Amino acid sequence: MTRTPTRLLALATAAASACLISAAPAQHPSPGAAGIGDSYFPHEGNGGFTVRHYNLDVSYAPDTGRIDGRTTVSARATQSLSSFDLDLQQLDVSKVEVDGRPAAFRHDGDELVITPRHALAKGRAFTVTVTYGGVPQALGGPIIFGSKYGWMKTKDGVFVACEPNAASTWFPSSDHPSEKATFDITVRAPKGLTAVSNGRLISTRDSGATTVTHWRESRPMATYLATATIGNFDVRTGKTPGGIPEYVAVNKGLQTGKTDFWGITAAATDYWSTIFGPYPFEETGAIVDDMPDAHFSLEVQSKPVYSAVRSETTIVHELAHQWFGDSVSVERWKDIWLNEGFATYAQWLWDEHKGTRSAHDSFLKAYNGYKPDDAFWKIDVADPQRDTMFSDSVYERGAMTLQMLRERIGDKAFFKLLPTWTAQHRYGNANTAQFVALAEKISGKDLGDLFATWLSSPGKPALR
Repeated sequence: MTRTPTRLLALATAAASACLISAAPAQHPSPGAAGIGDSYFPHEGNGGFTVRHYNLDVSYAPDTGRIDGRTTVSARATQSLSSFDLDLQQLDVSKVEVDGRPAAFRHDGDELVITPRHALAKGRAFTVTVTYGGVPQALGGPIIFGSKYGWMKTKDGVFVACEPNAASTWFPSSDHPSEKATFDITVRAPKGLTAVSNGRLISTRDSGATTVTHWRESRPMATYLATATIGNFDVRTGKTPGGIPEYVAVNKGLQTGKTDFWGITAAATDYWSTIFGPYPFEETGAIVDDMPDAHFSLEVQSKPVYSAVRSETTIVHELAHQWFGDSVSVERWKDIWLNEGFATYAQWLWDEHKGTRSAHDSFLKAYNGYKPDDAFWKIDVADPQRDTMFSDSVYERGAMTLQMLRERIGDKAFFKLLPTWTAQHRYGNANTAQFVALAEKISGKDLGDLFATWLSSPGKPALR
């Protein structure tokens, strides 16, 4: 310890007093916003706090379809909060606690409005625990190819695939991809069934007639990528030739024929690691279920879910999403082409890698498949609108844009761009403007005209 001279101490005291006088008054507590303001889903996500971790504990009864859950959300206030929201659809809430103390709540549509006993100061870390239950219902509509999505009951369990807004049908959350967090997911299901989730398996134990399975995703994850798929599965574990842990679960009722989920998953994961940058998660794999009513597969983080037996093309597409969509997630849903256009282009790269067809020829096949007056060319891929956010245009025209970019800037710059993009935004969020800026920086070219033409022009672009 050193002593401060008296004269300096007086000066320091005066300066400190001046700072106190000029300091801004404490922020008055106010409610957090009911949504983050995404134009496609205005009430998804929530304002006033950021989520850091979810701890889910969910029991499922296949005979009734009922779940009973207890979810603890660890968060930090970004403003002084008098109340805040979580997204939760359909289910009944029996109790809410903030920092272990009972809190008032009301369920207003899809919003669970929580009022803690005392206001939460800006910057404060807090937990909110919600106890709830009910029978989740799958969502529908035009968004996902006319298919139902979310929590979908199967013959022997449940298939869980929640893009874009169905995570809140089975757990309370800030249900927007800009709100990424780590997860612990514990699933309680009848003994004899297997529950598969994200990340790595921590433990499995039997408790009477129930099997309790604990999974942990230690890398930030968007809520729509969380799963708790349950069924009668054959499970294979091991490592890819490149050394990445692999877990593949295939429903015992499915005949996969010549589709080698294990082998294709291993090969694609290792190959994409050389093209897109290091694999971003602790485990790769697949969950192959018997759910033919779901007309899609989903890039569930670390283990894509397939609603039935799917092709090699689908598998490599979903695995490319581990980089484009999962690790690097969209900032707003209008930028969805950064997920789907990139994963579709990965299919073309895979064919090129296998010697089946060049990416240029895949581009020409797609380009020539649509007439100039086709509705395909009328969608603005950079902002495709909610009900057409998963249209063919977003996938294929997005991929065409990347091939045109590759041909404009050359292979050296293009294949530097992809891993640089995934490294810069690893475990975060990004938007189209940032991708364009990075492409221009790496290539040294002005590319605004290319992206405007291939993403957004209301007509079929001419080939030069």
